[in-house]
Order: sequence, then C-alpha cells, then structure tokens
Amino acid sequence: MELLTIGAFARQARLSPKALRIYDGLGLLSPAAVDAESGYRFYHPDQLERARLVAQLRRVGMPLARIGEVVDLPPAAAAAAITAYWSEVEADVAARGDLAAFLVDVLSGRGKIMSALGLRYAARTDAGHERQENDDFAYAGATLLAVADGVRGHTGASDAAVGALAAHDSFDLGDVSALAALATEAGRAVAALDGDKITTLTALTWDGSRIGVLHIGDTRAYLLRNGVLARLTEDHSYVQGLIDEGKLAADQAKTHPQRALLVRALGAEGHGEADLSLRTAIAGDRYLLCSDGLWSVVDDDELRDALAAGGDPGQTAQRLIDLAYAAGAPDNIAVVVADAV
Repeated sequence: MELLTIGAFARQARLSPKALRIYDGLGLLSPAAVDAESGYRFYHPDQLERARLVAQLRRVGMPLARIGEVVDLPPAAAAAAITAYWSEVEADVAARGDLAAFLVDVLSGRGKIMSALGLRYAARTDAGHERQENDDFAYAGATLLAVADGVRGHTGASDAAVGALAAHDSFDLGDVSALAALATEAGRAVAALDGDKITTLTALTWDGSRIGVLHIGDTRAYLLRNGVLARLTEDHSYVQGLIDEGKLAADQAKTHPQRALLVRALGAEGHGEADLSLRTAIAGDRYLLCSDGLWSVVDDDELRDALAAGGDPGQTAQRLIDLAYAAGAPDNIAVVVADAV
C-alpha cells in the first residue's frame, strides 16, 4: 500500500504536521519511512487508527505521557485506562466546583474562610450479636479516617488495607493521582497476605481544608452538612448493580439473598479499582464511615438523627452501635465519626 505524505496523513488523522513531528519526537507516532536526503516523513495508512486515537485523547485533555501508555495497551485495557483517567478528571472538576461554591458563599457574605480546620474523631468496632470473630476494622487519626470489612474468614485483610494508609503521616491532596497511589498501596498490602484475602476499604484523607475519598466495596462514607445527610460513596455490590439497572427497588436490597456479594474489592484480581474523589471541607461538617453491619440494619433517617443529635464523636459512635444492636446486630460493626472544627 502506498505511503502517505505527512500533509496527506495529517489531514486524514485530523492532526497538524507540527503535531506529528512532536509525536514522532516523543515516540508516540513514528513515521513509516523518512527520506534520507530531505528528511521528509511518510506514514502508512495502517497508522491512521493510532493517530486518530492520539488526537482524540488529546482532545479530552490527556497528557502526552499518559497517552503514550494508553495507545500501547490492548483495546480492553486501553478502555479501562481511559475510564480511570476520566474519573480523575471528574473528581478534580468536582473538587474545584466545591471550592468555587465555597468561595462564592464567602464573597457573598454567607460563609467565612477558615485558615485550616482540624478533626475531632472516634472509631469503634463491635463483633455484633451473631459473630464470634470481628473482620471489620476502624481507624481514626488527625489525617486519616478509615473503615474496612474483610470478607468472612479473610482475617487480617481489613487490618492490612487500613494499616498501609495509616503508615503515612500526611497526605498530598493536590489531585486524585495521590489517592490512586494509596489505593494501589493498600491493594498490595492485602495481596501480600497468605491466601486470597479480600476486603472493602473506605477512607477519607485530610489536609486541613479538603478531604480525599478512597472507596471500594460496600463500606460507606456519609457527610452531614447543615442537617442534610449525603452519601459520599456508591456500593460496589451485586444488588447495587440491580438497583442501577432498575431491576430492584432500593428498599428490597437489604433483604436480597445476594446482598453481600461484592463486584469490587481489594484483593479481588481484576476487580480492585477504587473510586476516588476530592471534596472541600467546611467547619461544622460531620463525617460517618461505617461497615454494612451498621447501614444494613439502621436506615438513613436514623443515621441522620443520631449524627445530628449532638454529643462528641465518641458518644455518637457508641449511639450508632447501640442502634445496630437494637436492630439485631447480625454482623460485625465498624464506625468512625469525625467533626471538622
């Protein structure tokens, strides 16, 4: 098949000749042939698909270094990499949106800028009525809040996942790539254990003004702000998939026979991608992290009322465990409550 000149190839690929020269220099898209005397570049028509993919990835804003990684992947892996990149973009945009809304409130006289916020926090776990072992883990510190729920019999997985994060004294929340690295670190800690261990993990990292949300599985994070309770995470479970597809009502999920079946978890090969996001914190925010031992037996209205009832984080955490016991406490319970002050 006849080679295309750089001009003809550029027109068909919807790239400029200048861009093609840059991509050649970076090793992204090398010409099929170069004239030895003139240095003129020629491209094979089979290279058009790669060139168009590069052009499209540039249009969505992907950095060239990352494009170099994506274009060499098999199609399914490339699709997953693009999905992961776009999740990071959406998280960054959401974080900037939170900050913009906060600044609008401040400049409109409806809010007040705080130099840096601190956390008051408490963590509690309980085996529950019907379980002898406790596979749940809860942690609260000045820069990290976390809960993890190891799949029954997978002892040590929840501890390892949270321990990998707790080893850090501080967290860089400049963008979600730092959170992605933490998720990888936690996954490796679980994978290093003997046997095929699996655990959920929901963590909030803290830098004094923003929180980073790292989540995989069906442990949950909630935010109580101005009396309104909002979930910060989405369950990675079989029943949540049915709800999303309109095949199951939300009120039926808690009694579904496969309600505990996870579709994503740390330690599950090929199913370990965490959801990552950044959010702006405001003084007065109250955060709840918990395992399904709480949220599966205590509904959101009761959670909101308990969180809004006042009291310090320790009192509130115990109140929530008491509510789980009042509802039967059939599973392990992990609870973290924290206030931004």
